[in-house]
Amino acid sequence: MTSSPADRGASRRLLIIEDDRELAGMLDEVFAGQGYAVEVALDGQRGLHLGLARRHDVIVLDRGLPGIDGLDLLRRLRAQAVTAPVLVLTAFGAVAERVRGLDAGAEDYLPKPFDLDELLARVRALHRRNIDRAAVLPLGDGWLDAEARIVRLPTGESVTLSGRECRLLRALAVRPRHVHTRASLRRGVFDGARTESIVDTYVYYLRGKLGPDVVRTVRGVGYRVGRL
Repeated sequence: MTSSPADRGASRRLLIIEDDRELAGMLDEVFAGQGYAVEVALDGQRGLHLGLARRHDVIVLDRGLPGIDGLDLLRRLRAQAVTAPVLVLTAFGAVAERVRGLDAGAEDYLPKPFDLDELLARVRALHRRNIDRAAVLPLGDGWLDAEARIVRLPTGESVTLSGRECRLLRALAVRPRHVHTRASLRRGVFDGARTESIVDTYVYYLRGKLGPDVVRTVRGVGYRVGRL
């Protein structure tokens, strides 16, 4: 299947992760005709690779995928601080399934079969919402610029982070109310490193650079973002 690559110059970058070749091809053609730069993945592994390797404005994700289940893929993207809004397509229309998708980090949920005009409208709405998001992530009275790997402290001082420090802090900051387990951070931020102690090590580094309250320990569970 040929798809237009999601390049930096495109104003609307869309990733479609759908294992039905006919449906994926149709969506590719329709969205490309609407001005989107479209990439298509036909399985979960390829979808995860594209989702992590490139920035997209919206992701359309099938619930049932070969290789990696759609909701597991979504959790992995969120653990890696991928913030693109996600619309889940699924043959499972029960309320409990929709709740599972939203709890996994999706912004919207559309049962199959769906109306194409409704899908287009929902993706447009998610794209507008993504444009409105702040370019940086708030950290109390400071902020994190993840692209520059810089934290601006409330004093006005800037602190530069290493790549891994930045990935960890971004993963926490992008979901400020969520408590992340060490296991999920190890898998998502540190590429499945063998020991969970690597998470504690980098929390220690962040606290040394930014202060003891930047990462909060939730005893018996894991970590969440704190304040500068």
